[in-house]
Amino acid sequence: MKKNVTLGWLSYPMVAVAIGATIAPLTDASAQMIFRRQAQPQQQQRTLLVTPQGEILDYVPERGSVTVRVDTEGRNVLIDQYGNVVATEVPARSYFPRAQPQNDYSMDQPQRVPPGVDPGYGQDSGYASTNADFGDGVVTGTVPADPQIDRQPLDEPSMLPEPDSQYSDQGQEMQPMTKTAQPEIPVGKLSRNEITALQVFLDREGVSPGVIDGKMGQNVNKAIVSWEKISGETLDPNNSDDIIQRLRLSGGMAFTTYTISAGDAAGPYVASIPEDYAEKAQLPSLAYTSQTEMLAEKFHMDEGYLKELNPGVDFTVPGTNIKVVDPGPAKSGQVAKIIADKGLKQVRAYDESGNLVAAYPASIGSSDTPSPSGTVTVDRVAFNPGYTYNPKVNFKQGGNDKVLAIPPGPNGPVGTVWMALSKPTYGIHGTPEPSLIGRTQSHGCVRLTNWDATELAKMVKPGVTVEFTE
Repeated sequence: MKKNVTLGWLSYPMVAVAIGATIAPLTDASAQMIFRRQAQPQQQQRTLLVTPQGEILDYVPERGSVTVRVDTEGRNVLIDQYGNVVATEVPARSYFPRAQPQNDYSMDQPQRVPPGVDPGYGQDSGYASTNADFGDGVVTGTVPADPQIDRQPLDEPSMLPEPDSQYSDQGQEMQPMTKTAQPEIPVGKLSRNEITALQVFLDREGVSPGVIDGKMGQNVNKAIVSWEKISGETLDPNNSDDIIQRLRLSGGMAFTTYTISAGDAAGPYVASIPEDYAEKAQLPSLAYTSQTEMLAEKFHMDEGYLKELNPGVDFTVPGTNIKVVDPGPAKSGQVAKIIADKGLKQVRAYDESGNLVAAYPASIGSSDTPSPSGTVTVDRVAFNPGYTYNPKVNFKQGGNDKVLAIPPGPNGPVGTVWMALSKPTYGIHGTPEPSLIGRTQSHGCVRLTNWDATELAKMVKPGVTVEFTE
């Protein structure tokens, strides 16, 4: 399997400045040298030309059609006339899989996995994909982000807990307990590494635990129950040896190392995200505000947990090695029906045969602004959507009384994806606050983490039914 890593900053024409590269034309000598290196069979080549999508380039671009930029690691980066990355010349050993050491059961041991392609949300959103390239660091690029979409205005997410909910501190995470909440699964004294291993395994299986933070809670419980429904097996969260073995079979250990690239460090980033929608509308994008926020979403992690795992690390320095989790490739397939369970705060996806294929923690409506009832359909899917604020349609934010065009970005009101429903102004979408999913409410829409919403969006088409249940 391959994983795709796309970095939105490479779509900017000033990429040479961003990576501190030198620019040189593709001379006859350099072209011949690159061609000679690519002439051997792929598995025998010392170097490969790898595209931004993680594929091996099967041709050498014509002279004059590209320029060669030498990055800080001395690799040749081929750039076309529009500033897009065509391919990066990388060592073949960083692309092809290497044998993994056997009988190593340490969850803390970093594991190197080969790079490859994952649907992610890099190409569609213009932002970093959900999974990283764990090779020696391929410079990558992305396609332009989608424009402002023509659609109804949306509702504003609410960060207030559900009224009359009783909160229960399940060891480490505060979760609202509703009448239809999943019963607690008895868990012994597990370390954060062990809980993280459980969360990573569930995430790889398509039953999202929400943000990976090394803490038990309702989101993890719901994911375990959903996994048991999908697999027909029983999963004991207290059996760490079983979890480790399942991790190995699903792609390797929970933790791995990742090298911060020049693209990671460069962004683009914004200094902060204002609360006022009029101020939001003035920004060029609602991009990430820091490297840690971007990296946390890339690896499905809680930002605070990422920092805890890497004390004292400067995430702005390219070449820095950090400890992260490996959530694996995104779930793929075709979804025919979605159930938005209001009481359980969960979205479940089913195939044409009625089999459960994926499940995600969600924030769904509230008592004051409830989500729709009954069955609706998915009208359309938009990645990296802009947001049209209209105070006459949904709600009034602050003192804003005019229609505003809010730019796209992962910190936008609907995150990185919007699945419009047949009931106007309602949809399933991402969020700029992934750690609050399943713990708060929305003003009627269905909110998922950005990575979960994108994964689901890539498995649905217009016409898919969405049933709201109590």
